[in-house]
Amino acid sequence: MKGKMVCLACILGMLWPLSGMAQETGGSSDLSAMRLEEVVVTGQRIEEPLQEVDASVTVLNEEDIQMSSATNLGDLLAEENIGHIYKTPGNQIAIGIRGFRGDSMGSDLDSKVLVLLNGRRSGTSNVATIMTENIERVEIIRGPASVQYGSTAIGGVINVITKQGKDNPAFFAKGTLGSFGYQESKAGFSGKSGNFDFSGAASISSMDDYDTAEDEKYKNTGYDEKKNISLNLGYEFLPENRIGLMYTSHEADKVGSPDMLSQNDPDDYVDNLNESIDLIYEGTARNGIFSWKTRYFTGDDEYNFYDIPTNTDNFERKTDFQGAQAQLTWDPGKYTITSGVDWINYETSQNAPQKTEFDNPAYFILGKARYFEDRLTITGGLRYDDYEVEVKKGEGGKEDEDNISPRVGLSWFFMDNLKVRANYGQGFRMPSARELAGDYDIEYYGFAYPYKGNPDLDPEKSHTYEAGLDWYYHAFDLSLTYFYTDFKDKIETKTDMQTFITTWENIGDATVAGFEGNFSYDLATLWDLAWKIRPYVNFTYLTEYEDDETGEDLPHVSNLLISYGISVSDNDGFSMRLNIAHTGDQDVEYPVPREKNKFSVANFTIEKRLADFNHAGNLSLRGEIDNLFNRDYSYTDGYPMPGRNFALSLKYTY
Repeated sequence: MKGKMVCLACILGMLWPLSGMAQETGGSSDLSAMRLEEVVVTGQRIEEPLQEVDASVTVLNEEDIQMSSATNLGDLLAEENIGHIYKTPGNQIAIGIRGFRGDSMGSDLDSKVLVLLNGRRSGTSNVATIMTENIERVEIIRGPASVQYGSTAIGGVINVITKQGKDNPAFFAKGTLGSFGYQESKAGFSGKSGNFDFSGAASISSMDDYDTAEDEKYKNTGYDEKKNISLNLGYEFLPENRIGLMYTSHEADKVGSPDMLSQNDPDDYVDNLNESIDLIYEGTARNGIFSWKTRYFTGDDEYNFYDIPTNTDNFERKTDFQGAQAQLTWDPGKYTITSGVDWINYETSQNAPQKTEFDNPAYFILGKARYFEDRLTITGGLRYDDYEVEVKKGEGGKEDEDNISPRVGLSWFFMDNLKVRANYGQGFRMPSARELAGDYDIEYYGFAYPYKGNPDLDPEKSHTYEAGLDWYYHAFDLSLTYFYTDFKDKIETKTDMQTFITTWENIGDATVAGFEGNFSYDLATLWDLAWKIRPYVNFTYLTEYEDDETGEDLPHVSNLLISYGISVSDNDGFSMRLNIAHTGDQDVEYPVPREKNKFSVANFTIEKRLADFNHAGNLSLRGEIDNLFNRDYSYTDGYPMPGRNFALSLKYTY
């Protein structure tokens, strides 16, 4: 405990000069021409104008989500081509950012991209388990964010912000029918009454097996049922003081697990469950200088694979997670300091009786100072994480480890509406309990394979440097970023061919560098139209992504990702969007080492309000075409995605 207090004292000592420097600048200017409507919370764990953020950030707002044909976060990120998608038929979608991937089996602790739900760990890296219907916005911060959120935030962070009820109460009901027997029913509500606010949505869907673009029936690609619930309820008991309750649930029953099309398995299936509940208290002092937020959350994540009919290769994993957050922000105007504590605890049962526990308290401080009439913003922060892991089986025991994560950055409006930014940050992934302290056997088809942890493992670490610029001018947005990441101490398995014992070692380093950017412009402003006509382009281009030891390109990583298209909408219930996502070539290792071809997939949506019943609500019709040009494509080699498919929806809103 003494060591932790010394560490925190050092953190405070390093950041405190920022406050004095900020005081000396004095004054403030109205940079209204530069102010952006969007805010993000992933930058400094508090809401802040996008203009002050020094990282590469993408915000998918409610309009972007509504125009997409996606029904879950994974498909939304795939359509926007935010990162490398790892997807097979079924209910598993992982995303990689800047060459660092999420765990394909959904394990939060084994990922290198962190998925958050309203600013806290979601308990899973499987982005298919999060519905889009009750989402207000999705914030994607590329690059390391370990100083804010700890382990696994190496490639980036995806923060899902659910809606909070505002304005008059509203309700909707929606029904959808589509290709391959797809059926979905949704309902939701949102609003505020007195001091109470409420927002929520629920959905239930089912689908049959699908056909590929080559007209091959891909058996066992459907599912019996998927159910989703998202609730966000709150009560403001004093001005700017709110108690909140959030509940999320995703349950998928008998989702087909068909293996590759070339060896199509007709009956294996997966069951998924992810649910959680949050209790939140947040408030602001009357003078606005102090604000605070506390949270306790608990939930569980389950992944169960059933090998039918033999049941010889069944796999079951259940993770019970809980955590707490407490933070205090001091913001007298020219500078901001946020400090607090995080705590998470994961208990995982995997092919019982194998059980592990992961316990992690952490302490952080984040500082921000503004200079030259708020044109220059400097940020910095440190985080101390303490870990204790335990394997509760066989000879497995306990191990402990700690880590300090720093970060520093700046953003500067050296011209009106033109901002430059730069930052340095470290990311890390702490070894899991089985990697550090395991001593157990795993059985495959009647044979026992021994696994033994390595207590000398170091955390996987990254050092990232990036610089970029953002240009905002009326309806024109442009962002461009260059990044360079040095990745150290990669953890990989190694098997002794004499004893057949498998363990984990820090093997090899990697370098990832490249450019990313986005552009959009509302053409309607040229002719002063009431419509919105917005072409857009988002891209990531990797100039380097190689293993430092072998010199080979990293597998399952494409050097080019582009999403482009056009969206059109008016003020009378009409909207339309055409989106094309292009994924470049990549090297794959399974089923045989080879180069996987590039592909493009187009999705089209159109919606029109059919009738307006004034005080009795309105009725809208929506059409969707996914894989518009019927291309044969796959995110994972050997697992082709559906051919051209259609969906038609009717929505009543009151």
